[in-house]
Amino acid sequence: MGKIKRIAVFTSGGDAPGMNACIRAVVRTAIFNKLKVFGIYRGYEGMIDGDIIPMESKSVGNIIQRGGTILKTARSEEFLTQKGRAKAYKNLKRFGIEGVVAIGGDGTCKGANIFSREHGIPFIGIPGTIDNDLAGTDFCIGYDTAINTVVEAVDKIRDTAASHNRLFFVEVMGRDAGFIALRSGIASGAEAILVPETKTYIPELIAKLQNGIRANKTSGIIIVAEGDDGGGAYKVAQKVKEKFNYFDTRVVVLGHIQRGGSPTAMDRVRASRMGHEAVQALIEGRKNEMVGIVKGQITFTPFENATKHHIEINQELLNLAEVLSI
Repeated sequence: MGKIKRIAVFTSGGDAPGMNACIRAVVRTAIFNKLKVFGIYRGYEGMIDGDIIPMESKSVGNIIQRGGTILKTARSEEFLTQKGRAKAYKNLKRFGIEGVVAIGGDGTCKGANIFSREHGIPFIGIPGTIDNDLAGTDFCIGYDTAINTVVEAVDKIRDTAASHNRLFFVEVMGRDAGFIALRSGIASGAEAILVPETKTYIPELIAKLQNGIRANKTSGIIIVAEGDDGGGAYKVAQKVKEKFNYFDTRVVVLGHIQRGGSPTAMDRVRASRMGHEAVQALIEGRKNEMVGIVKGQITFTPFENATKHHIEINQELLNLAEVLSI
């Protein structure tokens, strides 16, 4: 394979703070290396529709601090079909694109892997998801910002909880993984943290709240990942209130506020490093791998290994949360 000359970049799946910083790094690293670079709007859907534009250095000016993604994002049902992927391939060839940087989560990596094996265009993935549920990297782009957003919100909720002797159940994102709930729960001093990886026992939760009363606690915060087996914050709160009504109980669902906002410095630096390395990887002839950072070092993980559920929740952090909640 000769030296690659034209590449494209896109974002797919849920948006994550830091995606713009990553796009910026990809575009400017490509230009620095004398490559022509294109942006694909709306992920795989835009690839199918041919929504592809050339990008210059000024195209990514003044975006490093912005949340969301300037290239937009979407989920594509058509790309799941062979016919849809054939349309996407035709458009890439029309623009002479020889390699692609895909920024997104689990579905993005799976789609890139299938497409590349079918049509031979090399893809390098970059983990961009606030859920932090991809193997091959310590932290995904957007995770640090998301947990800081949760902590800021919970700090404010705790003020009103303490003022009114209330028990708040705060639901955070995490349909399949509890990484947001666990770290934000520890950082905000939650009385309990409920995650999909562990079973929720309502009697044990009530017992913990009763122990808190004996220790003169007059309010409380329970962090609940949306995928917790108890059914989410509303259902857990209802089950607790039926048997334990000492506190005035409230529920807060933080929802998509966790996706937005200006990325933290850590997310900006992480995204910039990964974007730069992804372009270098394409130049070096790598393909079908995801860039990651493990213990501060750049790593590459085959797409088939960089998928959900390959990493277990940190048991030491779960134990720490239990100890500090007394």
